[in-house]
Amino acid sequence: MAPYCVLAARLRHALNSGVRRYHVAPVLCQRAKVAMSHFEPNEYINYEKLEKNINIVRKRLDRPLTLSEKIVYGHLDDPAKQEIERGKTYLRLRPDRVAMQDATAQMAMLQFISSGLPKVAVPSTIHCDHLIEAQSGGEKDLKRAKDINQEVYNFLSTAGAKYGVGFWKPGSGIIHQIILENYSYPGVMLIGTDSHTPNGGGLGGVCIGVGGADAVDVMAGIPWELKCPKVIGVKLTGKLSGWTSPKDVILKVAGILTVKGGTGAIIEYHGPGVDSISCTGMATICNMGAEIGATTSIFPYNERMKKYLGKTGRADIAALADEFKQHLVPDSGCQYDQVIEINLSELKPHINGPFTPDLAHPVSDIGAVAEKEGWPVDIRVGLIGSCTNSSYEDMGRSAAVAKQALAHGLKCKSMFTITPGSEQIRATIERDGYAKILREVGGLVLANACGPCIGQWDRKDIKKGEKNTIVTSYNRNFTGRNDANPETHAFVTSPEIVTALSIAGTLKFNPETDYLTGADGKKFKLEAPDADELPKLEFDPGQDTYQYPPKDGSGQRVDVSPTSQRLQLLEPFDKWDGKDLEDMLILIKVKGKCTTDHISAAGPWLKFRGHLDNISNNLLIGAINIENGKANSVRNALTQEFGPVPDTARYYKKMGVKWAVIGDENYGEGSSREHAALEPRHLGGRVIITKSFARIHETNLKKQGLLPLTFADPADYNKIHPVDKLSIVGLKDFAPGKPLKCIIKHPNGSQETIMLNHTFNESQIEWFQAGSALNRMKELQQKSS
Repeated sequence: MAPYCVLAARLRHALNSGVRRYHVAPVLCQRAKVAMSHFEPNEYINYEKLEKNINIVRKRLDRPLTLSEKIVYGHLDDPAKQEIERGKTYLRLRPDRVAMQDATAQMAMLQFISSGLPKVAVPSTIHCDHLIEAQSGGEKDLKRAKDINQEVYNFLSTAGAKYGVGFWKPGSGIIHQIILENYSYPGVMLIGTDSHTPNGGGLGGVCIGVGGADAVDVMAGIPWELKCPKVIGVKLTGKLSGWTSPKDVILKVAGILTVKGGTGAIIEYHGPGVDSISCTGMATICNMGAEIGATTSIFPYNERMKKYLGKTGRADIAALADEFKQHLVPDSGCQYDQVIEINLSELKPHINGPFTPDLAHPVSDIGAVAEKEGWPVDIRVGLIGSCTNSSYEDMGRSAAVAKQALAHGLKCKSMFTITPGSEQIRATIERDGYAKILREVGGLVLANACGPCIGQWDRKDIKKGEKNTIVTSYNRNFTGRNDANPETHAFVTSPEIVTALSIAGTLKFNPETDYLTGADGKKFKLEAPDADELPKLEFDPGQDTYQYPPKDGSGQRVDVSPTSQRLQLLEPFDKWDGKDLEDMLILIKVKGKCTTDHISAAGPWLKFRGHLDNISNNLLIGAINIENGKANSVRNALTQEFGPVPDTARYYKKMGVKWAVIGDENYGEGSSREHAALEPRHLGGRVIITKSFARIHETNLKKQGLLPLTFADPADYNKIHPVDKLSIVGLKDFAPGKPLKCIIKHPNGSQETIMLNHTFNESQIEWFQAGSALNRMKELQQKSS
């Protein structure tokens, strides 16, 4: 029998939609409320408001809506008046909640403190997952991280307590797994300060990665701006089977769309094939959608999601979602801006890489391709887990492969590591024997944290500069990302394929067709793995790692020492002086791919994420200078000497000289880290000119008072040389949709003019004029008071 609260919701919904109107007692309505999560019993899911907003917009647009549109438009601040045009207008939205990982939460909370507000306006959480380095195993690594990062953890804990933010302690797990287990639900709009926040789309939510300044807007109760996304439909037919996994869907899509093909769009999966994918499998697909530049990805609400909600203690949410299901699936006849169709029955296991996540290969081909390209075929390390693939099902399928090898007396030829996604997953796979099997085959179980996926890996088996291959079930494989070694060829694939390849020790092994030789000398073939998507028993929650914020945190003290090397209170950036930006020097003209890892490296630099001046010492140290083909070596235009990029930027700042960066395509792809925008602003940069930008980075630059501009003619990239000076003119007439003029002054005295485009709207222009979005927020607060 349905719970009383759900019966009340059903009755109210039915009566409100019928011809006759009946009175529903307020007590009955009150009991029908369902909490967003167990941790916030007084914050309720508001499907009624979602429904109301959707109906207003549907009437205005007079057409069927995609699922993405329903949830996005259902969170509009003013659905009756908001201008809506896919890919063009900026929407003002009211997200339901905010999530921050510890590396980005430091700067986000420092900015929130600067706002002067007493408490967050929406439910918010901090998750400690980025600062734990993989060395010798879970327990030891966690203990070491707590000691090394005590100052930062104390800051985040006390700041959370003071401002009403829930705090997940180190060891609790990776932010995206925690969100899926506790906070995501069908129809939610959640923003998170990590690019893989779209993981929550596996539970039918619009979950979007943003920079810390965007999170501050939402926590401050200010409508959040997002360019109205286009919608790319991916129709799935057929059924997953054999060695093919959910990961192969997104690996295939990445190969089709490339790293920038999803920019400005939501990827919406639909079709009969959806039902053959588990809820956590859908999350895997949405998670890695970040690698194609997508705003987010989403699946329609179905029985697999309902099953997962029930198993994670949220059957009441599933029951309520059932009542409003018509708003949690796309309308029949809705139109997509682009449609891709994939037959899951024909899809083969894939492996993507190296050095970019969109270089897709069938597993059956990778050995031959690697030999042809000169990539190392021997696998040094196999790594499974991370936020992308660390579910119970993932661990079970990997264990199923490992168990077969053990039965024939084999262990992994490659080093092998396992990263559980959460404390709940760790405890459950320990109880159910998966962890034991994975250890027996040669695996090392790491802490419940990001670890090697983000470069938190104290790798000892090779020297820097040594050419080698690793295979992972991660999502991102940029040069040097996992171990800071530019010669590491990293490939991404499913956990079960990683396990099989680690047992074989070579990229030349195809588990679908090839044989292994057991300890007895007999050949055998691995069978396709099969495992439960959810445990037969309830999940084991493991240790309690959550800190509730107190009801009143006003008396909580938050200390930031002025001598700290890890934390630094923020000073406001200078306002625009009302003049054109004249005679700027070029700090660097970047050649080729420039991700946020190139602009603001992670790994050992993570410890400075709360100290803007210290972390600015990594500015653009990974970017390749077109002038000499080297990283972290640029000409100082004032001294004519070559030196590190950060030192040169500091010299220009000291001399009062403004500077610009010239970039290539999809500049700033990858992580959501706003440090890649804060650092150039802090060191005196004013303009970033590129052929194109990744969405999150472009927004982050605007938020910090910089001008992200694009060449009206991409060929004009070739007209600018590192020794030139640039002037941006016409800023007094800066307006939405109006290009800006750039005058290029060459050393020989000649000059030429090019046009630059931008995507600023009126409020974003105000950020630039005020010096930053945070400065503008303070101006508005002062006016209102």
